Amino acid sequence: MQAVEETTVSCPYCGEPIVLLLDGSAGTQSYIEDCQVCCRPINVHVVPDGNDQLQIEVRHEDDA
Repeated sequence: MQAVEETTVSCPYCGEPIVLLLDGSAGTQSYIEDCQVCCRPINVHVVPDGNDQLQIEVRHEDDA
């Protein structure tokens, strides 16, 4: 797995595709990133799955 990986996801607010740069060497991580289209805050949760893949979940800021 590359240290930094580019992936495209859909914004949970506006539905537009956005590009995220993910650091696969950082392990499990959660952070807030603003949508590049509508500027709303997105909760990003990244978990390595053990098979050199990253599982990415994006949610509204208010979702627990």
